[in-house]
Amino acid sequence: MTAIAPSTARRLARYAVTVEPGDPPRTTTLVLWNPDGTEPDADTGEPDTVTVALPHGDSVRTVTVPALRLDITEALPVLLAARSSPHAHPAAAFWGTVAATALGLVARGRLLPGLSDTDHDAWRIGPLDADHTRTLQALADAMPPSARAVPLPDTDPPLLPLAEPLVRGLADAVADTLVRTPAAPRLTGAAPFTAAEPQRVTRLRTWTDRVTAELDTGVRLSLRVELPDGAENWDDLPEDVALRAAVQVHSRTDPGLVVDAADLWRNEETALGPRARLDTTLALRRAAPAWPPLEQLLDTNVPDALTLTDADLDDLLGTAAERLAEAGVDVHWPRSLTRDLTAAAVVRDTDTSHGTGPGLGTEPFALDWRITLDGTELTAAELDRVAEAHRPLVRLRGRWALLPSDLLRRARRRGHTPLAPVDALAAALTGTVEVDGTQVPLTATGRLERLRELLSDPDSGEEPVTPPAALAAPLRDYQLRGLRWLDRMTRLGLGCCLADDMGLGKTVTLIALHLLRAERAEQPGATLVVCPASLLGNWEREIRRFAPATPVHRFHGSDRELAPEPGSVTLTTYGTLRVDTARLTGIDWDLVAADEAQHVKNPASATARALRRLPSAARVALTGTPVENNLTELWAILDWTTPGLLGPLGRFRARWADAVESGTDPSSAARLARLVRPFLLRRRKSDPGIAPELPPKTETDHPIALTPEQAGLYEALVRESMERVRASSGMARRGLVMALLTGLKQICNHPAQYLKESAPRLPGRSGKLDLLDELLTTILAEDGAALVFTQYVAMARLIERHLRDRGVPALLLHGGTPVARREELVRAFQDGQAPVLLLSLRAAGTGLNLTRADHVVHYDRWWNPAVEEQATDRAHRIGQARPVQVHRLVTEGTVEERIAAMLEAKRGLAEAVLASGEAALSELTDTELAELVELRRNR
Repeated sequence: MTAIAPSTARRLARYAVTVEPGDPPRTTTLVLWNPDGTEPDADTGEPDTVTVALPHGDSVRTVTVPALRLDITEALPVLLAARSSPHAHPAAAFWGTVAATALGLVARGRLLPGLSDTDHDAWRIGPLDADHTRTLQALADAMPPSARAVPLPDTDPPLLPLAEPLVRGLADAVADTLVRTPAAPRLTGAAPFTAAEPQRVTRLRTWTDRVTAELDTGVRLSLRVELPDGAENWDDLPEDVALRAAVQVHSRTDPGLVVDAADLWRNEETALGPRARLDTTLALRRAAPAWPPLEQLLDTNVPDALTLTDADLDDLLGTAAERLAEAGVDVHWPRSLTRDLTAAAVVRDTDTSHGTGPGLGTEPFALDWRITLDGTELTAAELDRVAEAHRPLVRLRGRWALLPSDLLRRARRRGHTPLAPVDALAAALTGTVEVDGTQVPLTATGRLERLRELLSDPDSGEEPVTPPAALAAPLRDYQLRGLRWLDRMTRLGLGCCLADDMGLGKTVTLIALHLLRAERAEQPGATLVVCPASLLGNWEREIRRFAPATPVHRFHGSDRELAPEPGSVTLTTYGTLRVDTARLTGIDWDLVAADEAQHVKNPASATARALRRLPSAARVALTGTPVENNLTELWAILDWTTPGLLGPLGRFRARWADAVESGTDPSSAARLARLVRPFLLRRRKSDPGIAPELPPKTETDHPIALTPEQAGLYEALVRESMERVRASSGMARRGLVMALLTGLKQICNHPAQYLKESAPRLPGRSGKLDLLDELLTTILAEDGAALVFTQYVAMARLIERHLRDRGVPALLLHGGTPVARREELVRAFQDGQAPVLLLSLRAAGTGLNLTRADHVVHYDRWWNPAVEEQATDRAHRIGQARPVQVHRLVTEGTVEERIAAMLEAKRGLAEAVLASGEAALSELTDTELAELVELRRNR
């Protein structure tokens, strides 16, 4: 087959793509097929057929369709074209993302030689660190069904292949193909691992296994920064203290198994196996290029720890930690140093941007920094101390604190950076702003914050709008709310999109807006409605019916005339707009409405360009389908209604659309949702039912595995705490036990809660949070509502932030919530303003009627089931119309699982726990306590 031209690659990207693995990997083929059963439109290669399994009711059916088979070399241009094409099939775009990821790994030298199952020479992707593994797993989790629609051979009923082996297989196929250039055999003089033709080289099995063992070691390393020998307390250390970094060795196969390098060299017989010392040395040698100080350890008999110079510490707090993480080495800082020290971006009014109205205006805003310590803003003197610090370890308010490099940089660059109004609004709505190529949290102040609050809560801050007197029709409640929203947005100088379902009255709502603006103005302006030609008559009839005093004219047909008078409505079509742009753009319209706005979803079309040229004080798009195929369509609509909000199209696709459409970055989808939500009002038809009797309640325990990070923290805390517990007695021992149990429960919840991280990365680090995402996705997709209980306010705030990042509306009620605000939150939830209510267990377990929820999630387990039952009864009570499902999240192999088991089976101890809660556990013997908190891994 000849090379595929770019135009052909883009055309082929429209078809579904499925991988057929080969042995060796470079013989893998990709099958292109059309779900509608038509033959792929290709001018290259010979057509073939493929049998695919497609959904059919509750089962699947197999069907044979025409197909085109490509090898890896031929397929790569198609897959890469699919990543950037708005018309690509989701399966093609998915495999394009996998191929691009594999290309990136190959470019970074992640290649290992090996033999395939049939003893053929083969390259594969490796060695992989934890981030690489998570990336490939995330891709596998996001695989669309059509990307693996070719069933396994000889299976009845048809079984589809597993997603992860397919992803790894394509990555290996890319690696096995790229290194085999035509010149490679001539340069090396050897066929294996260079020639394209498969070579059976059984004799090399021992060699490839040894190479893999040396490079893809069975351990990974971490560095634990700690006090120097003899020091007891950070806060008693002198200014010139030298820190120490100890090497920790982790098993790759058993993430909970952690050993200090010093202990490993003292006792070679450890659970890490006989190769542990060699593997540790090899891992250090591989990590040393990322951070040269590690080379010191390679020259010592025992590579256990190194003393950090000021330069080492600066580098470690700067980019070195990131470089080490890429090399598979994590850095752990002492908890006492990781204070809540944050630098948050703040947008303020400038001297020129002050105004009396609530609108956005045209003058720039100022981007500045607010630096806080433990929730309190630093004083000017403290800021000077931070800015003048020569090292990242600074004493503030009587205690030591680590200063992240980005915080130091921002403290030294204090001042005002201008921010364009539309960019400032976008930043305020998403809660983030891009600084030096990185998204950082942002807080709006002054006029911009008032505008953000108005957009976030359309019903706040002003007298409610009443229907205009000239409107000859009553408005339903939701139509009146739509009118208020349209009126507010347009008076703020912001365009918007009304995206109600068909039949909910978008037309009458827009007519009411026209009348309201005319009623309010001293000199009423003219409105232009652009719509498909088939809707001209409907618009004219509706205006004459609902606004009989309003002049209405059609600008359409060969004898069309344009002379709008004040307060009139002119109707035209998209076709007329395209051919008669000059006359329509010569009028200063008060309001321009684009009905069925999906007609201009192609921003490059002549119609879309003409629409953008229309001058107007306000712009409203009307459509029931704001997104049909891809996010470029949404950009086209909102960039017309509010120009600049989403940035230029190229930047929008790079920042938002590519990540959202590929499913590789859920946080991008959440931020984009927060940005567009105030500008798009979407209502659907609903038909709620009412049941008089109390519905049933279903309770489910969800066992959840700890992530490797959680397992490592759990093991470390048990090991350190049990030594202190065994050496103590009385009240001191009880306090240590309580601290241990609290710490373990926090680790089970999320590492960020236990580590008290100020601005943590939340996804992918906690099995509980990942499962909560899955539960809420299902609940919200079914129009359900959920109560999420936790006994920790800090964890509730982390969940609130995580859901906000995902674009999931959530309210938070805790013990510190004032009574008035508590009632407001309950009303807001019951009224449907947010589908998720987060509650601290003790503060919200009684006295609330929350019957809108049909799901209750206990994120962490209370030691007394009666307290959980009281909390569950907030939803399962008289007035509840739907069955209630209760979800209890329990981490496997941990103290949570053992407590749950005791509550069910060991009633004697359970009674003590029920009576006294955690306090009863503080009286357990050392042996009983050790068995209770031991992390039990699957064997």
